[in-house]
Amino acid sequence: MSPSLNSPGALARARKLRHSMTDGEKRLWRDLREFKKLYGIHVRRQTPVGPYVADFAIHSARLIIEVDGEHHFTGPGIARDRKRDAWLAEAGYRVVRFNTGELAESFDACIEKILHELGLMI
Repeated sequence: MSPSLNSPGALARARKLRHSMTDGEKRLWRDLREFKKLYGIHVRRQTPVGPYVADFAIHSARLIIEVDGEHHFTGPGIARDRKRDAWLAEAGYRVVRFNTGELAESFDACIEKILHELGLMI
């Protein structure tokens, strides 16, 4: 599948996921929405990227931000994420992952990592 084409079900999945965001995702979204005002960077949430739905995507920087819950740390979850990350890398995206614990315990450090990935912080 071409990296620029979204799978037929991706948009429907994305719409559903927008309504079931975790508390960590909601908090992160509140801050990421401000990136447009502060830095001129448009962030999309729960958006299709090829056959996948990214938690957050900054297409202009080819950056995907993922918030991983418990299911990502199981054998099948790890395998799915590796396959997904490989597809995204082939499509030219970098993936930054945070687990829900990181967002809860060191939220500011997560924002700083994103800013660093965007070249806005050393």
